[in-house]
Amino acid sequence: MNTEKKFRIHISGDKLVLLAANVAVFILFTALNKNFLTVANMINILIAASLVGLVAVGHTYLIIAGQNDLSPGSLAAFSGVLAALLVSKGIPFFAAVLLTIMCGVLVGAFNAFMVNKIRLEAFIATLVTQSIIRGFAFIICGGKPVSVSDKTFVALGKARVFYVPVAVWIMIICIVIFGIILAKTKFGRSIYAIGGNQDAARLAGLNPQRIITICYTMMGVLCSIGGIIFAARMNSGQPSANVNLEFDAITAVILGGVSFVGGVGDTGGTVLGIILIQAFNTGLIMVNVPTFWHYVARGGLLLFALTSDYMRKQKREKDLLAASMKNL
Repeated sequence: MNTEKKFRIHISGDKLVLLAANVAVFILFTALNKNFLTVANMINILIAASLVGLVAVGHTYLIIAGQNDLSPGSLAAFSGVLAALLVSKGIPFFAAVLLTIMCGVLVGAFNAFMVNKIRLEAFIATLVTQSIIRGFAFIICGGKPVSVSDKTFVALGKARVFYVPVAVWIMIICIVIFGIILAKTKFGRSIYAIGGNQDAARLAGLNPQRIITICYTMMGVLCSIGGIIFAARMNSGQPSANVNLEFDAITAVILGGVSFVGGVGDTGGTVLGIILIQAFNTGLIMVNVPTFWHYVARGGLLLFALTSDYMRKQKREKDLLAASMKNL
């Protein structure tokens, strides 16, 4: 098999459709607003996608493992407020970041505890966390945004490397690292195994509870990092920020080809999903679509993603049945 054929196979199917959808979105919004396809706006899209991207990476792992998480928006808001509050109290920036990330680890471990030990469904367990953590975000700051004056903290949101914001570089690095782990390591293969069939994975010698705990903990770390970066961009920790963040992240992941029932997907598709949903959101703003219609459009995009996932699932089952019949 030559290189050209390998490349053709690699981008075939779902990813090819997603690439076409991205091209269509860019053409549409460029036709409606000529400033859409400019270097400055492309960078703005990447900046806006940086937080969604980090959370989407975590969701890729969780959804492939057959799990989910509705708490990232609340945890990101809490992390931004906590980091800003710690720095305002005189705690060094890097110590504040470390403490905030440790809180993210604890929240992720708590989600895993509810799923593994109390046996709650992931949606219900993380819905509990979503409410609790959002409440704590308001409690620790008295319901008021916490302004950021620390120069290092502010620089995190403003600094650029090769004209690209640091926040974007952090997202790219996380996507690459977590993508390699998922695709090339034993741990990555274990995630696919428990997402495909947890009982079979257990009989094969894997520890599903341990793997799920690691996935939720990684999500907690990614949400905390994203929340800190968002606070640095806004120059303040805002307890009401990042509402529906998980909505956009889940939509991006499902659009990217990750199966909602687990066991299928990769970070390459997630990247395409992130670009699509952020370009879509930015385009709506640039063509002055009323805010309340954004919810309708984003809901429609999620419906499209879930419908596509259902159709992919049906095709996989049909192909599997055909293959089994052929071997008889």
